[in-house]
Amino acid sequence: MLSNLQDYILILASRSPRRQQLLAGLDLPFLVFTKETPEDYPLDMHGKDVALMLARRKSLAFNNEDLPENFLLITADTIVWLNNHILNKPSSRQEAIIMLKQLSNNTHFVYTGICLRSSRKTETFVAESEVRFRKLEKEEIEYYVDYYSPYDKAGSYGVQEWIGYIGIEAIHGSFYNVMGLPTQILYKHLQTF
Repeated sequence: MLSNLQDYILILASRSPRRQQLLAGLDLPFLVFTKETPEDYPLDMHGKDVALMLARRKSLAFNNEDLPENFLLITADTIVWLNNHILNKPSSRQEAIIMLKQLSNNTHFVYTGICLRSSRKTETFVAESEVRFRKLEKEEIEYYVDYYSPYDKAGSYGVQEWIGYIGIEAIHGSFYNVMGLPTQILYKHLQTF
């Protein structure tokens, strides 16, 4: 589809099934390679900067030998930012419930940092979406946590799941960014890479 990319093999460095699904939706062939990278960050850093820093770190986990000349590596990290702090992936049922209570009747931001890297060039950018949840009832939160899988999702929710259908009042910015990959912005950057 993108003629300027015909000389590249796209590599998505993400285990996220949602990111893989979204990139596949652009009708661009790609391979998936991943490397373990630490996801720690300075606690006083803004969520937007954390998303960019972690996307860069994931890219730099691949050395030059890992990136033949015709490879174009895509790395990404998504951050849920509420009241000046990050809501990570929950480690327990109770933590997921607490996060969803914080998001209830509130507005938060979702930032996805992306790093595009070839053997000759690196480009980074960040997408921002503002998300508004209506007031969620205790029973709704517990139902979602018990019947869906919030444990691999920043902020304990998937916008494309039941909680998004019944709870999200408004999104300003990319819906797909909230899912984990801002496809329109990524496509635009790939066009000019």
